[in-house]
Amino acid sequence: MSKKTTATADKNDAAQVSPAAQAPVNAKLTKDERIELYRKMVRIRRFEERSLRAYQAKKIGGFLHLYIGQEAVAVGACSLMGKHDHVITAYRDHGHAIAVGMDSKPLMAELYGKVTGCSKGKGGSMHYFDPSRNYWGGHGIVGGQIPLGVGLAYGVKYLGQKGAAMAFMGDGAVNQGAVHEAYNLAALWDLPVVFVIENNRYSMGTSQERSSAGPGLAQRAEAYGMAWDVCDGHDVYEVRATMDKALNRARDEFKPSVVEIDTYRYRGHSVADPDKTYRDKAEIEEYQRTRDPITLFQQTLLGEGVLNEALVELIDTEARAEADIAADFSEASPYPTVEDIQKDVYWEVDNPTQRTSQGRLFFE
Repeated sequence: MSKKTTATADKNDAAQVSPAAQAPVNAKLTKDERIELYRKMVRIRRFEERSLRAYQAKKIGGFLHLYIGQEAVAVGACSLMGKHDHVITAYRDHGHAIAVGMDSKPLMAELYGKVTGCSKGKGGSMHYFDPSRNYWGGHGIVGGQIPLGVGLAYGVKYLGQKGAAMAFMGDGAVNQGAVHEAYNLAALWDLPVVFVIENNRYSMGTSQERSSAGPGLAQRAEAYGMAWDVCDGHDVYEVRATMDKALNRARDEFKPSVVEIDTYRYRGHSVADPDKTYRDKAEIEEYQRTRDPITLFQQTLLGEGVLNEALVELIDTEARAEADIAADFSEASPYPTVEDIQKDVYWEVDNPTQRTSQGRLFFE
């Protein structure tokens, strides 16, 4: 969303209200809560843009999987979290981290490989974690996080809590065997998990039409007797309305379900992906012009009288400043030491007074 786009937002579009806005979970939102949804989406966009510049300046090594274009998915889903709800996701995890409330400074520092990062500089882009917020990462193995999400749901049920686990994956992960094993166990044991497919259409670089058989990805849930749903990921109200139903089913009935959210990534699979061989530039531009989640929600809130042009400008300015502050913090932070490589590996090493095992834990 550029300032030019903001300034020239079509007044007729601004007056349109999303049908999902009338859903109870959205109708009860206060003005401040609606603004906060918008603010988080903008913060994610500006954080990702700033991290891209840092990568291009060779400040960040390894992979960088950007969430630009998918902001409404993470913000909409994570805004519904309660005390005993959990989130686990794949390697495109920056948006979810900000959506659950993590501070952008340790997030950026993690990209820089600094010791002040949320994973102490050892995880990088794909491995954000914050147990205090029930946020369990950030996983680099395609589909590997989905059985773990089922484990989180098992824990919720075992402890007798009213909660659910949201296990996010991309459309490419749905064809992994581990995903189907997880579906089977979740349905067999009635576990409170919502499998969220963020379908950005191209996996790592192969279109869904060329990689996945069947009428749809979510519909595969029928083979396991699970409920399923599909919604548009460019509409944060629709994401919230759809996910609210799935989460309540999990919390109240201990029933799993699959939700496929149609979304789109503006950048390549990672920054290293040239993104010029499997989709047209015109396709990306058309989506940005007609379905950008931030622009659409901005127009909706302008039409509702929740936002005005001055507040739009302020939120954008603050988000850019926050991202710059996070980059400055990362620049000034130290790298981990050589000795740090053996920390945070084994619990007993970090808590020697409570160690009970014998023998060596590390070998040269």
